[in-house]
Amino acid sequence: MPVDQYVGGVEHAILHLLYSRFFTKVLYDMGLVTFTEPFTQLMNQGQVINKGRAMSKSFGNGVDLGAQIDQFGVDAIRTTVVFAGPPEDDIDWADVSPSATLRFLQRAWRIANDVTSPVGADPGDGDLELRRFTHRTLGEISDLLNIRRFNVCVARLMELANATRKAIDQRVGGADPAVREAAEYTAIALSLFAPYVAEEMWESLGHAPSVAEVSWPTVDPQLRTAQSVTMAVQVQGKVRAKIDVPADISDADAESLALADENVQRYLAGRSVAKIIVRAPKMVSIVPGV
Repeated sequence: MPVDQYVGGVEHAILHLLYSRFFTKVLYDMGLVTFTEPFTQLMNQGQVINKGRAMSKSFGNGVDLGAQIDQFGVDAIRTTVVFAGPPEDDIDWADVSPSATLRFLQRAWRIANDVTSPVGADPGDGDLELRRFTHRTLGEISDLLNIRRFNVCVARLMELANATRKAIDQRVGGADPAVREAAEYTAIALSLFAPYVAEEMWESLGHAPSVAEVSWPTVDPQLRTAQSVTMAVQVQGKVRAKIDVPADISDADAESLALADENVQRYLAGRSVAKIIVRAPKMVSIVPGV
């Protein structure tokens, strides 16, 4: 002690939390501990409600958790709760969709089963576009976990599953090492929310149990860095063009590309340029002459 992170509902804040703080302060006054607060951080999680109200027999709005698990599986129910919003917010069960979450988990599971490259295949030989997406996604998830935005983590995993599926079906197939890398990273991250599905994915990928014992993947900073960005070009304060440019474009090159754009030329209508403000790589603002 003190505990790094305390998680509890409102009823904990007024009962258990109050008592634990009281006892800690007494122990401190007695010289038995060296701290006055038992917990370093506190988070009060929200409540799962239904149709705008707390679940109650009198309201007739209760949800049979056992029946939900039987229908969708425990991983789908758990991930649905996580995906519904930040942990501090209330969740209205009438607004969520366990069936949609189940479809996502099934899609991730199928991706793992579609991988045909051998275990240990060098991802560096794989599809560069998918590798960049994988590493950017995992980097974002790593950052989001630290601030407890677990719902956004699940959203990023859904995007990664979609990108991997697209790579398999439309570009490189299941034998590409980048597809294996994406599937393995998905399984590792998904084990935080859907451990049973993640274990099945891990086994399908040719690994011994358990995925929970695997170290968190290392993100390649070069792959995580965006290779291109969309640069907006303004003429008299209004966006007249959007151009994909290298992320490290120089101010001079950004200015040249902006002035050469056909839409920009049309809005300049042959007028001279009085001033150009370059904020490469995100924006170029052009002020025409009189």
